[in-house]
Amino acid sequence: MSSLPDPGEHLDVEQAEDVFGRLLDDESIPEDEIGAFLIGLTERSETAAEIAGAARALRARMIRIAAPSGTIDVCGTGGDGHHTLNVSTGVSLAVAAAGVPVAKHGNRAASSRSGAADTLEQLGLDMDAAGRSAEQSLASLGICFLFAANHHPAMRRIQPIRRRLGRRTIFNLMGPLSNPAGVERQLIGIARPAYVPIYAEAQAQLNSAFTMIVSGDEGLDELSLAGGNEVAEVRGSSFEMRRLDAGVVGLPRTPVTAIRGGDPRHNAERLRAVLAGTKDAFRDAIVFNGAAALAVAGRGDGWTERRSMIEDALDSGRAARLLDQWIDLARDVAP
Repeated sequence: MSSLPDPGEHLDVEQAEDVFGRLLDDESIPEDEIGAFLIGLTERSETAAEIAGAARALRARMIRIAAPSGTIDVCGTGGDGHHTLNVSTGVSLAVAAAGVPVAKHGNRAASSRSGAADTLEQLGLDMDAAGRSAEQSLASLGICFLFAANHHPAMRRIQPIRRRLGRRTIFNLMGPLSNPAGVERQLIGIARPAYVPIYAEAQAQLNSAFTMIVSGDEGLDELSLAGGNEVAEVRGSSFEMRRLDAGVVGLPRTPVTAIRGGDPRHNAERLRAVLAGTKDAFRDAIVFNGAAALAVAGRGDGWTERRSMIEDALDSGRAARLLDQWIDLARDVAP
């Protein structure tokens, strides 16, 4: 008899928290059973209550860090199939260089070619050292990377299952809602536009000061330059829906193929180029999403000013210097 419920059965928040607590803790549950359960949830679409309950289970088991007031996170759920460059990583550097602390929560690639951790490692950031110095770098530089493997030990058994499945599961949705810095302000990209209000309802059940949940019409897990975007603005226990496109910050429409990524080395080279002054679609994507991140942080007077703040962080070289300082700090604490 299965130790997990039928994935066709809808769970309330408390039931989902219990089920995912068992899934994370009980090593006697067969991996094939876990995989079938996760795929079943995905195929019938997870409910807001299930996402919230699963996130609560993961939060209860994570290793937390202290963070300055006003710290935000910028991340995507992944699994959109577009294999774009690491936009949220570039946004994190630009936003931190603009003066907003960023606790970047991320992982290695599970269903994409290069996750945030893979790209940052190619840029020269020692992931183990960055993890040990996370609180220090966040306090002194205004940025850190919270490598999920370091802060979610309960996920160690799940990660190989996710890699084997090679597709989006509820764990893509749980991660952004389980930031170890306890951030109350977030920009989260998800891969399904129609799912934005469901995910917003999940976040509303967890409460946040201000979370902007976004999805490009083509299923991009960030604000897209290609066309329209579904957006939910979550404040406390309620949310409002709106539409956004790149015109709000005065940027041109650009197809998703213009920011198509590759392996970690390729993505790292493209990010270094933008930090060095290259003006291309990748930079535009960083500027658009960076302006949204500043809105979440409560910085800037309108979209035009926020665009200027992000562009200045890039053009002045502050974002590039921040990356180098971060790499140096991590190297100093390496064993």
